[in-house]
Amino acid sequence: MANAWKRDKNQKLLSPKSLIITLLVLSTIFLSSLFFSSSSFLQTSNPNPTIDTTNFPIPPFDCFKCPQSKPIIANAVENLKYPFVYSLADLGNLPEKPHKNIVRLLKGKPFRRPDISATIQEVLERMRADGKDGLVVDVGANVGMASFAAAAMGFKVLAFEPVFENLQRICDGIWFNRVASLVTVFEAAASDRNGDITFHKLVGRLDNSAVSEVGARLAFKSNKEIAVQVKSIPLDELIPPSQPILLIKIDVQGWEKHVLNGAKKLLSRKPAEAPYLIYEEDERLLKASNSSSNEIRDFLKSVGYSKCVQHGTDAHCTKE
Repeated sequence: MANAWKRDKNQKLLSPKSLIITLLVLSTIFLSSLFFSSSSFLQTSNPNPTIDTTNFPIPPFDCFKCPQSKPIIANAVENLKYPFVYSLADLGNLPEKPHKNIVRLLKGKPFRRPDISATIQEVLERMRADGKDGLVVDVGANVGMASFAAAAMGFKVLAFEPVFENLQRICDGIWFNRVASLVTVFEAAASDRNGDITFHKLVGRLDNSAVSEVGARLAFKSNKEIAVQVKSIPLDELIPPSQPILLIKIDVQGWEKHVLNGAKKLLSRKPAEAPYLIYEEDERLLKASNSSSNEIRDFLKSVGYSKCVQHGTDAHCTKE
């Protein structure tokens, strides 16, 4: 992604005044499209959640009551077999140095494809070909790049995201992609205990926010960090034993071990029913949360995950 910015930086951008005007126009168009399409959306979308939420320890996040994010900067994602639209949370420093995807939008290009979106679709397509079905669990959903990749294929998703600004963008995406019947969102951090935990939100880099203060500031030490209280919930307390789970994706800036500990029952299912697991395995972030990749691999072996393959900074684990 850094190289992508270098490729674009020498190209002539709009003047600051023109850029601001253009962004305002685009925002107006998006807001207008939401306003005029809202009635048809409410009529055509199935309001029922993905699974029965009446007995959940925490209620799902209600996008219909969520204040709208402003401005809305959204676009289609490039080169995906099952396309979707997502809305940016990080706009960059406007107008001097806008986010590279805003630059692409102003040039008439789609947003650059997030690797996780393509990966999720490739994995789910293989599972669908094998006749498998079930929910997708997205832990650390950010703005929904994995959730919408799955929902675009028709899969139902449980998404966990504790940062309110990111939740607003997920709600934008639910409206844009018309997937209210497929994506159920929780304003919570999946962890190994039920209650409240301190979460560190990194202003201007919300994708790097983390439970660990060190992990949140690891790559962006100059950004302001704010400590907030968020709900935490183990996946085992929320997902019924009878609910089929196809895939779990975890990207929580070093808190992966705690999420996995809170899903021990779910991960201990027999091989035919155990979910495909994708989690971020960044040794620096894991160390900041007092864990390690070896510790995680040992835990996964103890619950039957005998095969883990590295894909960049992600690990893909299955039972064989």
